[in-house]
Amino acid sequence: MFKLGYSALTLVFSLSVNAQQVDWDKVNSQTVLSVIAQQNPDQNDSFSTVIQVGDFNNTELSLNAKTNISVMQAGDYNTLYFINSFTDTETKATVAAQGNNNIIDITGSNSISDGMEIKVKGDNKTIFMRNY
Repeated sequence: MFKLGYSALTLVFSLSVNAQQVDWDKVNSQTVLSVIAQQNPDQNDSFSTVIQVGDFNNTELSLNAKTNISVMQAGDYNTLYFINSFTDTETKATVAAQGNNNIIDITGSNSISDGMEIKVKGDNKTIFMRNY
């Protein structure tokens, strides 16, 4: 399990980034996920990316080897729980939270949730998703 939290700016990349191809002046909370997608030309490779901008954000991921997930949290006191370790199903997901005090809790994956994109914008929002 990965646990990231309590940081002003946390960048975790498990993919190679070619800095010469990225215009870093244009990277912000609105464009960061598309920049990450451009850096992974072979979509068959599994990777996870977590970007947190703000204070007291927390991300807990329990993933299988076939999970591709991109997470972006912008704001303060945001929490994401993503548990996909109980299955060997391939899963691709994108989760973005912009605001303060948001909670996203996702457990499991199936064919319906594969490729899902969750975007939360606002404060004090809670999402519980169970996929069995």
